[in-house]
Amino acid sequence: MINTIASRIWALLKSFQLTVVLLALLMCLVVFCTLAQVEMGTQGAVNAYMRSFIVWNQPLLLRLPFPGGALVGLLLTLNLIAKTIDIKLTWQKSGMWLVHAGLVVLFAGEFVAGMMQVDTNLSIEVGQTVNFVQSYKQMELAVIDVTDPTWDEVYSVPDTLLAKGGAVAIPGTPITLNVKKFYANAELASQTPGAPPSLATAGVGPGVSIIERPVVSADNDMNQTSAFVEPVAGGRSYGTWLVSVALGAPQSFTHEGRTYTLAMRLRRQYLPYAFTLKQFRHDVYPGTDIPKNFSSLVQVVNPSRNESREVLIYMNQPLRYEGKTFYQASFGKNDTLSVLSVVENPGWLLPYVSCVLVSLGLLVHFAIVLRRSLKRRQDKKEG
Repeated sequence: MINTIASRIWALLKSFQLTVVLLALLMCLVVFCTLAQVEMGTQGAVNAYMRSFIVWNQPLLLRLPFPGGALVGLLLTLNLIAKTIDIKLTWQKSGMWLVHAGLVVLFAGEFVAGMMQVDTNLSIEVGQTVNFVQSYKQMELAVIDVTDPTWDEVYSVPDTLLAKGGAVAIPGTPITLNVKKFYANAELASQTPGAPPSLATAGVGPGVSIIERPVVSADNDMNQTSAFVEPVAGGRSYGTWLVSVALGAPQSFTHEGRTYTLAMRLRRQYLPYAFTLKQFRHDVYPGTDIPKNFSSLVQVVNPSRNESREVLIYMNQPLRYEGKTFYQASFGKNDTLSVLSVVENPGWLLPYVSCVLVSLGLLVHFAIVLRRSLKRRQDKKEG
């Protein structure tokens, strides 16, 4: 009985019919994802449709569950592996084995990219030195010890942890944050007569009204993440503070001679090296405003390598460094600000390996078929 069920599952897994169904589902997901980008933005649509196992609660699908790209891709990979195993391992079939292996590697590369790729950016002005990259959408509450005028100690609380509420201990400090209220997106306004009193009792918060807004996901929109937090240290409360991306300047309090600031901001990842922007160029075609080239001349300083060198980053010529790839993405402030897109993808080599395997497999298969055809022709002549 068990053998019969296993045989039927294996037959289904390697069937051509399953391949057709999965490819049809993948085509549908591409269409849905493309249409959803209008409201959800590129990243939001890709995460919802292509990098999830099940698509839930989406208007385009009448809020019915639908297999997501991750599930379809996983089944396609298993289907391809099953079909490959079903091919006899002979010299005549070696080309097909290589082609199938290349496709499996391609699917694996997409899975690694979907699960492990991290996209950030680095904004830097001419003459400025920056040693961190920051997220496009994710936020953090930074608790910064600014006591030492030459060095800041930064402690980060991710927005996902703030959203859970409750007490959050800050490792390395005596501070615990009690999260009173969290807003994924909110609008701030000055307090008006008759408005509900603010939860804040310290900083600028007591004079500010906060209105919760729906979360946005479009590429050009950013959530104004906000929260009411109460720092507690040594058994003493330092009041309730309003922290928000919409507030320009950080707020601070002092505990036992050490000064701490609170700032809600885009999540940062600090680097063991620093970039200094020496020059930014925005070239156009003569007599027009059509962009010809964007380029950033940066100086990379890495103390751990005892390294200091200049690198030119321009269109289609990124910098690959320490596991990250820096692309020229945008600019601003009258051509004095350069924005580099930073991608960290552990599987970036897999698509190249896949292309090599598929190309080699097709060449081998073509050579074998050609040799067989020429041999048959020769046999006919001799006969």
